[in-house]
Amino acid sequence: MSMSKRALVSSLVGVAAVGGVVAGGLAASAASTPTEPTLTNGSARYTAPTTSAAGSFTYTVDVTDDSGIRGLKVVAWPASSKLNPTKADLRYVDSAKCKSTSSDTSRCTYTFKVTKKEAADAAKGTWNVSTLATAKDGGTTFVSKAATFEVAG
Repeated sequence: MSMSKRALVSSLVGVAAVGGVVAGGLAASAASTPTEPTLTNGSARYTAPTTSAAGSFTYTVDVTDDSGIRGLKVVAWPASSKLNPTKADLRYVDSAKCKSTSSDTSRCTYTFKVTKKEAADAAKGTWNVSTLATAKDGGTTFVSKAATFEVAG
């Protein structure tokens, strides 16, 4: 499976679980209007595999909201594919690992390994990263092109 399909499709497992997680915890904050998380210091890095090691893709960003951060969904996709995921699409993709750095900010990192076969099959050129941040109070921020990176030919 190409890296683009893997990045977007392989994480569709767990669709039912996502709905339960998103629904939980919203009742307590229903009385107040949620704020939207902000994303800062984002960066994407792609390292091609070598003869001795797998490659990788890593996206790291600081996510801030006054209620704290529940999570961050991330998907990488080749610009040439015209995929352009929507906010709704990102509910079903992989989650970054987020670690609190303060009461309202978390550093979130999303990483996956890239095999030589996946790298060979991947579209060359510019790739985009789309994100969906969710705060503990239910506020969300969708960024269709949070970062870009290059996959060399």
